[in-house]
Amino acid sequence: MGRKSGETVAFITLALIQVLVSDAVEIKPSKNPAAVGDTLTLSLSPSTSFQSGSWAVGESQILTWLGAQQAVFPSHSGRASVDVLTGALTLSSVKVTDSGVYIVQSTDPQLKANTSITVLEAVSNVTVKATQTSLMESNSSAVITCSVSSGSSPTFLWMNGSSEVTASDRVQLTDGNSTLTITNMTRYDQGPFRCHAFNLVSNGISDSVNFTIIYGPDNMALTVNGQNTTSFTAGSNLTMLCSAQSNPPAQLQWAFKGELTNTSGPLWELLGVTKDQSGPYSCLAFNNRTNMNSMITMNILIARSSEQTVSVWLLPLLLLTGLLL
Repeated sequence: MGRKSGETVAFITLALIQVLVSDAVEIKPSKNPAAVGDTLTLSLSPSTSFQSGSWAVGESQILTWLGAQQAVFPSHSGRASVDVLTGALTLSSVKVTDSGVYIVQSTDPQLKANTSITVLEAVSNVTVKATQTSLMESNSSAVITCSVSSGSSPTFLWMNGSSEVTASDRVQLTDGNSTLTITNMTRYDQGPFRCHAFNLVSNGISDSVNFTIIYGPDNMALTVNGQNTTSFTAGSNLTMLCSAQSNPPAQLQWAFKGELTNTSGPLWELLGVTKDQSGPYSCLAFNNRTNMNSMITMNILIARSSEQTVSVWLLPLLLLTGLLL
C-alpha cells in the first residue's frame, strides 16, 4: 500500500513538473505574421539547454534532434534547421502553407510548447479600373474597381486626393471595399482617386484615376472695368468681362437691348461711349456638351460728363454777355 502511494505521488509530481515546465516556456517567433520568402526563427523563452527534442507543425513532423545530430523530414528538407543547444527552429523561404500551430517537445528537459504562425503573401501590383472617366454632372455614376496581382487577404482603402473616401448617400463601397461607386457625380468628384491595398506584412498603392465632369454653364459673373458700379460718364472706355463655370468652356455671345451683336468671347470693349449706349448688356453662355445655356444682364447708364453739363449752362450766359458788350 505504501509503495503504491509513493508511486502515485511520484507520478503526480512528475506530471506537475511537466506542466510547470510547459507553462514556463514560451515560443517567441522572430516575426508573426511573416511574409512569403522570409526567414523565420522560433526561439524558446527563457533560454533552455536541450539534449533532444522535436519540432512539428500540426500533425506534420519537421525535424528531430539528439545531442548534436538532427534529422529533417522530407517536407522541410533544405529549409529547416534547429539550434541543438537552445532548441530554436529556423525556417527559410517560408510559404503560405507554412502557416499553422508549431509544437516543440522534449524529454530532456521535459517540456511541450506551441504557438500559432501566419505566413502571408505580400501585396503587389495594385491596379484600378474605371468603367468610364467622362461623365455628365448629376446624371452619371462612376464605378472604380481595385485589384492586386498577389497578396493574402488584402484590405482596401480609397483616397480622393489626401482625403479618405468613406461611405455616404452617394458613395458605396462593396466587394470588401474593392469597388467604389459614386452616384450623381458632381464637378467636385474629379479626383484624383487612388486605391491603397495592404495586409499585415505589406502595402501598395495604385496609380490615380481622374474624371472629366461635364457641367454648366452656371454661376455667371459680369463686371465692367473691374468695378461693381453700372454708371459711367460719356467718353469713357468700357471693358466688360463675362465668365461662367462650365466644362468644356462655354461659348460666350454678347447682346445689347436684347439684340445679339457680332461680339463673342469673354471680353467686349467699348471706346468713347455715348449716352445712347445706355441700356441692358447681356452675356449669353452655351455649353455644346450639356446643351444648356445661361445668361447674365447688366443695365449700364451712360451720363453726360460734368464738363458737358457746365458748357450747356454757360452757353446762354456767354451769349447774353456778348450781346451786352
